[in-house]
Amino acid sequence: MTAAQNNEHLYEQLDQWIDAHFDEQVKFLQALVQVPTDTPPGNNAPHAARTTELLKAIGYEAEQFPVPEDEVKAYGLTSLTNLIVRRPFGAGGKTIALNAHGDVVPPGEGWTHPPYGGVIENGHMYGRATAVSKCDFSTFTFALRAIEALQAQHAVGLKGNVELHFTYDEEFGGEKGPGWLLNHGYTKPDLMIAAGFSYQVVTAHNGCLQMEVTVNGKMAHAAIPETGVDALQGAVHILNQLYTQNKLYKQVRSQVAGINHPYLNVGRIEGGTNTNVVPGTVSFKLDRRMIPEENPAEVEANVREVIAQATADFNQDRATDAHIRVDIKRLLMAHAMKPLTGNAPLVQAIQQHGAAIFGEPIPAMGTPLYTDVRLYVEKGIPGVIYGAGPRTVLESHAKRADERLNLEDLRKATKVISRTLLDLLQ
Repeated sequence: MTAAQNNEHLYEQLDQWIDAHFDEQVKFLQALVQVPTDTPPGNNAPHAARTTELLKAIGYEAEQFPVPEDEVKAYGLTSLTNLIVRRPFGAGGKTIALNAHGDVVPPGEGWTHPPYGGVIENGHMYGRATAVSKCDFSTFTFALRAIEALQAQHAVGLKGNVELHFTYDEEFGGEKGPGWLLNHGYTKPDLMIAAGFSYQVVTAHNGCLQMEVTVNGKMAHAAIPETGVDALQGAVHILNQLYTQNKLYKQVRSQVAGINHPYLNVGRIEGGTNTNVVPGTVSFKLDRRMIPEENPAEVEANVREVIAQATADFNQDRATDAHIRVDIKRLLMAHAMKPLTGNAPLVQAIQQHGAAIFGEPIPAMGTPLYTDVRLYVEKGIPGVIYGAGPRTVLESHAKRADERLNLEDLRKATKVISRTLLDLLQ
C-alpha cells in the first residue's frame, strides 16, 4: 500500500468512527445548548463547569482559568471561566489550537422552538448557539477523539499537540477570552482553527470599532422648550451626518474576496425622562466595521471628526449660547484578521478534505464579521475559521430567532477537521 493509499484508508477510519459516535456527539451538543450563556449579563462560569463535566465523562480533563471577579465585573460581565484541554501526541510536532466560544447574545423574541431546548426537527437542531458556536465545541472535541481512537487502533506515528480552547468572551471582543489566555502565557499554539461554517475556509475578516456617544443638553418643561437644550435634536443632527458618511463608505472597496466595503450601524439609542420634558441627555452606540485595508486609528479619528463637526454645526445654528456637549467613549477596538503566510497548511488541508466530504470546492475567503481569532493572529499565530454551519450567517439564523444547525453539516465538518488534524500531526 502506498503512502497515499494508506492515508485514504486512515481517513476512512476516521469517518467511520465519527459516524459510529455521531448520536453521542449530538447529545453532547444538546447538553451544551441547554445551559444558557446570555451575554449580557455574561454569567458564563456555570456553562464552563457543565462543559468540564461533559468532557470528563469522555476522558478529557479541562483546565479551568477563571478570570478574577473584579476584572470581569469591571469589563461588564458577571462570571467568566475559560477552558483548555491539552492532548499530547509525539514529540517534535506543532501545537494546534481549536477554539470555539460559548457566550451568545440573548435569544430575543419570535422563537418557535425553545431557545435553550436543543430541539431536533427535520434534521436540524434549534437553539441559541447551535450554529455559533457551541456546535464547534462538539466538532472539535469529537474530531480529536476520532484521532485518538485511530492512534490507539493503528499505532499511527503522530507528533505534536492539540489543544481545545473553549472561551466565553467573543461577544464582548475576546480580550477576556483568548486574549486573556494568550496574554497570561497559558497557551502558545503554532497554528489554530476557530469556529466557523462548513462551506468556506475564512482567512480574513473585518475589524470593528464600537463607540458610545452621549449628547448632553439641558432638560426643560415641554411648555417652555426655549429654556432648555434638546439633546435629541442634537443627536439627530449628528446621526444624520454619520449616515451621510456611511453612504461614502460604499465607495471604499476591499480587495479581499467575501468583504465588500466599510459600513456603520447605530444599534442602540436611549435618553430622555418623560414625554413632556425636553430631553437633557441622549446616548447612542455605534458599530463601525473596518475592512482589512483600513488603519484603525485613522478610522476612529475620522468618526470622531464627523461627530465633532456635526456638533459644531448644530451649536452654530442656535440663536442662544446654550449648546450641546458631546462625550465619546470607545467600547471596542477589534482589529481586522489578516492572512499570515503560515496558514497555508491549514487552508490546503481543509480545502482538500472539505471538497472530498462535501463534494464541492471550499473557497478561501474573507468575511464581514469580526471574531476573536484576530487575537491569535496578532500574536503571530496563523489561523483560519472553519467549523459546522451553513453557507451564510443568514441561513443559520445566528443572533436571530430560531437559530439552527443542519446536523449533517455537523457530521461532515467533524470529519473535515479530524482529517485535517491527521495531516497536521503526521
